[in-house]
Amino acid sequence: QPENLQKNWLREFYQVVHAHKPHFMALHCQEFGGKNYEASMSHVDKFVKELLSSDAMKDYNRARVYLDENYKSQEHFTALGSFYFLHESLKNIYQFDFKAKKYKKVTGKEIYSDTLESTPMLEKEKFPQDYFPECKWSRKGFIRTRWCITDCAFDLVNIHLFHDASNLIAWETSPSVYSGIRHKALGYVLDRIIDQRFEKVSYFVFGDFNFRLDAKAVVETLCAKATMQTIRAADTNEVVKLIFRESDNDRKVMLQLEKKLFDYFNQDVFRDNNGTALLEFDRELSVFKDRLYELDISFPPSYPYSEDSSQGKQYMNTRCPAWCDRILMSHSAKELLLKSENDEKIVIYDHIGPNVCMGDHKPVFLSFRIAAGAGKPIANVHKCCVVQ
Repeated sequence: QPENLQKNWLREFYQVVHAHKPHFMALHCQEFGGKNYEASMSHVDKFVKELLSSDAMKDYNRARVYLDENYKSQEHFTALGSFYFLHESLKNIYQFDFKAKKYKKVTGKEIYSDTLESTPMLEKEKFPQDYFPECKWSRKGFIRTRWCITDCAFDLVNIHLFHDASNLIAWETSPSVYSGIRHKALGYVLDRIIDQRFEKVSYFVFGDFNFRLDAKAVVETLCAKATMQTIRAADTNEVVKLIFRESDNDRKVMLQLEKKLFDYFNQDVFRDNNGTALLEFDRELSVFKDRLYELDISFPPSYPYSEDSSQGKQYMNTRCPAWCDRILMSHSAKELLLKSENDEKIVIYDHIGPNVCMGDHKPVFLSFRIAAGAGKPIANVHKCCVVQ
């Protein structure tokens, strides 16, 4: 619904750009063109033009845009979109050519769409189909680019991992079968970006990881005093619905669970104090603690928000709210974030558009400054040479 949502989305995005005034900006989008990409791809081009020509972005005189729009190629299509904007004040920025194995200076604005497979400035891969056999034409995969700013090199990886296909299956085991699939796919990406083909550099991985809360543990906690009723299909005897009712209080329904229904009677539990009480059930990243670092989360679950443009804070009753959208980094990348010498918040990890409908996901952003000389063995930090 571009006429409803695009204006709001861009306004909120521009406000964050204006507030933080980054010199280098990376914007990673997933499901570009939406679920019905054949009908929606025309909206994508308008969105890109608006973004590149808007007044809010006028000081960004160089840009690289990589859009995977080739939906006719089921074998390769990932529906990922990666945007990179460079402020006019930023000098000496280079992008890595994976074919030539060397850095090239970034000038001008360039958009690549149908030809991503042949673009040497990125690596793109779709996960093998046997990773997620339930979904015939999954679009999940990743795009990787490499950058060098003031002699500091790093990879930026746009990622989209597999979703939970059924709440009932996700509820059966702890961790869920879907959690295992995501674990395998993320491990594949991390192995790929540190393999022997190229020099190892720090990396940031960000996008829709589809990380979910441990469904079994969440339901058992939310419905600790409830009794469960199981409803089965008459013909197949398959479980199609679970109803949790309070033991007393007129047996009030607390939670209804179906394949694509998660209807809990009190949504405030996901919003109060940014849903912090539920963070203990956010466990999927723990497997990667030796390889990935994340700043503390202080925003509510980023998915699934209502797509009704008048409902900015409301969650849909389709899935248990979860922190699907994340910004993760290697432990060496963590060292690039300039530590503040006083108490001002230089590093900020938050969501965009808390009160406005931004679609079913709230975008998540990380704002930080790279210390001058960071990434070099002997870093000389000069206050005057900070890159944001």
